[in-house]
Amino acid sequence: MQPVKTIVDSPVGPLTLVAVGGALTGVYMEKQRHRPPEEEFGELDASPFGAVIEQLAEYFAGRLTEFELPLDLVGTPFQQRVWTALREIPYGETVSYGELAERIGRPSASRAVGLANGKNPISIIVPCHRVVGSNGDLTGYGGGIERKRSLLDFERRNAAGVQTALEL
Repeated sequence: MQPVKTIVDSPVGPLTLVAVGGALTGVYMEKQRHRPPEEEFGELDASPFGAVIEQLAEYFAGRLTEFELPLDLVGTPFQQRVWTALREIPYGETVSYGELAERIGRPSASRAVGLANGKNPISIIVPCHRVVGSNGDLTGYGGGIERKRSLLDFERRNAAGVQTALEL
């Protein structure tokens, strides 16, 4: 099956959504590190993205903390483990790369976890923004540190019961 894409506006800028066979395979920000070439995203076709668009709107409105969408994350077995672990980080919370490495049973692999985290193809929905440095610093984020800070601040405010729109 061929991939299809659509582009939606969001508080963190335009998001390119990519799907194959009805499953989401990518959510990419503008100028995102490790973003595949545009020609790999396929033709414009918004039809398979209704639930994704709706859930992203609910997330950015502060009413959704967990996504329930069919995902097809394509990567190595190690990347798959990291991306699965990312989805287990609670909304509004963070873990360090080292903690994430421990959670997947590879305590000495924090650098490899960081690389896999950076190649996460489904940003926001697979919350790679919730991983921070060992001292809590906001380290690398494929979408840029300012977007990471905005997403984390937004989630923390909402997790604390203060529902506000995401502000950059």
